[in-house]
Amino acid sequence: MTQDYIEFQDRSQPLGFLITIRCYGTWLHGDERGSMDRRTFNTFGALGRPINPSLERSDRQFLKDEPMRFDAACRGHVEDAIREVCGFREVGLAAINLRTNHAHAVVRSSKTPEPLMNSFKSYATRRLREHRLVGQEQRVWARHGSTRYLWTEEHIAAAVEYVVNGQGDELPRFD
Repeated sequence: MTQDYIEFQDRSQPLGFLITIRCYGTWLHGDERGSMDRRTFNTFGALGRPINPSLERSDRQFLKDEPMRFDAACRGHVEDAIREVCGFREVGLAAINLRTNHAHAVVRSSKTPEPLMNSFKSYATRRLREHRLVGQEQRVWARHGSTRYLWTEEHIAAAVEYVVNGQGDELPRFD
């Protein structure tokens, strides 16, 4: 007989997290990829917000900046910043992948992931501003992000596989 759940007495703390942070304005409510929101569509096991092109257009209309897209230089600085945070916080970085509109990191830590995710965003934003790749007031990141808890070595391995090999083709340099 196989178990499709984790015995909670076997692990009281996660081994790590898959942290995903999206660039500002690149995935709006109503988008065909689906979305969540803080109030209505954020219940465990519930379906996300349904596709709604008019909601997406409406959200786009209220953007305060242009959607943020990373070129090769931006991706390099964001990756360096995330690595710096992991080193400073003594968190194991199992995998990282920077894309044009989001970043994935698999980290080994049993601490709460939200402060780590916030540090990734703030260090990366500071680095991008220091190198004048974004303006001083320009928004870089979407609000919050995704923090998937990884409870077993199999979960860590699956997340690393997804981050390293599940993101599509290698990105061109664009510059």
